[in-house]
Amino acid sequence: MTIEVKNLTKRYGQNKAVDDISFEIKEGEIVGFLGPNGAGKTTTMNILTGYLSASEGVAKIGGKDILEEPYEVKKMIGYLPEQPPLYHQMTVLEYLNFIYDLKRVKLPREEHIESICKLVRIDNVAKRVISNLSKGYKQRVGIAQALVGNPPVLILDEPTVGLDPKQIIEIRTLIKRLGESHTVILSSHILSEVQAVCDRIIIINQGKIVADSPARDLTASFGSIGTLTVRVKASDEESVFRMLGKIPGVDKVETLGCKETGSFDYLVTAKDDSDLRNEIVKRVLERGWQLLMIRAQEATLEEIFIGLVNKTSGKGGKK
Repeated sequence: MTIEVKNLTKRYGQNKAVDDISFEIKEGEIVGFLGPNGAGKTTTMNILTGYLSASEGVAKIGGKDILEEPYEVKKMIGYLPEQPPLYHQMTVLEYLNFIYDLKRVKLPREEHIESICKLVRIDNVAKRVISNLSKGYKQRVGIAQALVGNPPVLILDEPTVGLDPKQIIEIRTLIKRLGESHTVILSSHILSEVQAVCDRIIIINQGKIVADSPARDLTASFGSIGTLTVRVKASDEESVFRMLGKIPGVDKVETLGCKETGSFDYLVTAKDDSDLRNEIVKRVLERGWQLLMIRAQEATLEEIFIGLVNKTSGKGGKK
């Protein structure tokens, strides 16, 4: 199920929370939607779920306009807000049956709810009262309610907030599994999580989209050719270290140890971001060593995010 956003704007008085943004999400994509507080991220997600109306522009789910056909569109969306809308005095089964009735689902009740419980792995706590569950299980119940009715689109706002590392990994694995049969928009402040789960990343700041790219391309495009990881097969680690340090234009060489039998890794930083690759290749081969790897250092998603936000906020920052 595709999601189309064209020239979307949301005003609060003179302030534009969302400022003329456009993007399209294809069926089956898992997209990370990032932005600092006040960037317009939550406003955009609220418009997509039908909770807010846009001031201008169009948002469509599966070709249906959210403003013109709100009931039809909402049937196609499963939404997990940052605070899952749970009734803690109910058991898991009572709650999911309540959601089933609320959404007016037509699928076979018992079979549908049972399949959801198995998918999100809460079948073993289905008869327990929600208030007695751990934070991780409560989050799973929140995802389960979003799946009731089998909507093709899932919008998940901070799905791992407050979870421990083990629970984060479990929810991350679940989201990737859901992406096999759903279109997923994932909002998170845990950037490493977005990098691990999402096919594509959209970054919004001050109401405008500042980046929209496949996750791998985004990190690669912000890499620096002036910082290289080099792996050389040689008998003496120190000799390679001295050779690299004598190359004109090299600012610093750091040893990274032995990552592969018989070879050594180095981090080579150039002065003025110059390209040292040809000279490194030449000098390694001249000495009869083997160059097993030479790779530009990729920026982390955190570095990209901070750089883009600073740049668009007028605080400088470098690419």
